[in-house]
Amino acid sequence: MSFTHDMAQHTFPNPAPVHEIVFTPNEIEELLTLFQSPAGSSFSGSEGSTRSVYSIDERKRRRMISNRESARRSRRRKKTHLENLTERVNRLKEENRELKNRLGSVLNHGHLLWRVNDRLISESVALRARLSNLCNVLYANAMHQSQ
Repeated sequence: MSFTHDMAQHTFPNPAPVHEIVFTPNEIEELLTLFQSPAGSSFSGSEGSTRSVYSIDERKRRRMISNRESARRSRRRKKTHLENLTERVNRLKEENRELKNRLGSVLNHGHLLWRVNDRLISESVALRARLSNLCNVLYANAMHQSQ
């Protein structure tokens, strides 16, 4: 299989981000030759027998291509992780905003209850004083009538 004009015309749905390395047509041709059997051998043997068929330059080129792919996958994982963290930060910010609003509401309600309680305590003190005065009047009347 070789690099054809049809493959060169193919457009990929997601263009590569600026920081990623894009393969040239020559590099694509090299990749395609890496996946083909070397002349006179097949992939039925072990890794060691296939390895001895390739020259040192070919192994360096294969390792370089493998390292590029590994770096590309690493960048993709890092980007996905960063996107997940960004989403989490946004969700936590929203949750924090909601909790602050609830806290403000609870504090306002608590302040209102504190004012109502303070007023009720004042009324209670006034009513106890009035009750005490009425008891004193009744006791004085009772003592006056018993004489």
